Amino acid sequence: MSAVALDLEELASSIKTWGRELGFQQVGISGLALGEHEQHLQRWLEAGHHGEMDYMQAHGSKRWRPDELVPGTLRVVSVRMDYLPGDTGMAERLAQPDKAYISRYALGRDYHKVVRKRLQQLAERIQTSIGPFGYRAFVDSAPVLEKAIAEQAGLGWIGKNTLVLNRKAGSYFFLGELFIDLPLPVDPPQASEHCGKCRACLDICPTNAFVGPYQLDARRCISYLTIEYKGSIPEALRPLIGNRVFGCDDCQLVCPWNRFARPTGEADFSPRHGLDNAELAALFRWDEQQFLSQTEGSPLRRAGYERWLRNLAVGLGNAPTTIAVVEALRARQADPSPLVREHVAWALARHGEPVAS
Repeated sequence: MSAVALDLEELASSIKTWGRELGFQQVGISGLALGEHEQHLQRWLEAGHHGEMDYMQAHGSKRWRPDELVPGTLRVVSVRMDYLPGDTGMAERLAQPDKAYISRYALGRDYHKVVRKRLQQLAERIQTSIGPFGYRAFVDSAPVLEKAIAEQAGLGWIGKNTLVLNRKAGSYFFLGELFIDLPLPVDPPQASEHCGKCRACLDICPTNAFVGPYQLDARRCISYLTIEYKGSIPEALRPLIGNRVFGCDDCQLVCPWNRFARPTGEADFSPRHGLDNAELAALFRWDEQQFLSQTEGSPLRRAGYERWLRNLAVGLGNAPTTIAVVEALRARQADPSPLVREHVAWALARHGEPVAS
């Protein structure tokens, strides 16, 4: 082995050590060939399963060719950071229809900021060791096939629910990537998947968003409908959404591999402002300034205030009929937003309430 190759081996080992010191539970290194993932994405787009997420098809081949997105890229450092708070109460909250269910990844600080900052620190550690080099950090923020890259880097396999699964950690983790221009040795890709005959995630989906194993129709997915989708939620799907007002964890909650998910030690991912145990009616009474102050630095900002109210109105329409629920809805019958008013009218009708003309 040449001295250069030995140095690269040592550097790859050091990068993994530094990554763990910075709070990543796993670090892998992949090449640039993403194989059949390109064809899978193309089929998904052609079927229209991306809904209104036009950005998924806006960048051509850059999404599956990292060296086109960032010229000079030779390798991708893929990282995993666990996010599950210790006492999640997920099943309990879903079973309380007057409470708001918020996907567990969104209860704390915005993961984009947390993971990106650590990736930047990792790049700076590398630079301190070897001098200037070319890199760019990504966290779910650019045309990057991050799940395919994670699989290539040996972090896990893409399961039937289209999430990356890890035998020792389940799926409650964030991914991030560091595109680099260093020819580091690559890790063995994940060569096998371990879903077997299990279809718990496919069967549990409240809106039947899976058209088959490994195939998600975003247009029926609660995460898409409550976060990405800007319009009126289809009436046929509203009763199925239940009390899920931002995202959905059902397909993770039932995954057998999540028995091995470990609580995160990251304080940034701990629930804020009691949002892991909040009543729908109370959240619906927030004015816009309260929403902005209570969601500062939070992933909840992605939905925006109008869609936040839209989602809560659906949850309230599915909640038991109580004075608090009906009064909260009545208070927004004249909301300035036509989108909110429409969903409020639907919710009130669900409770047998007359709707103001």
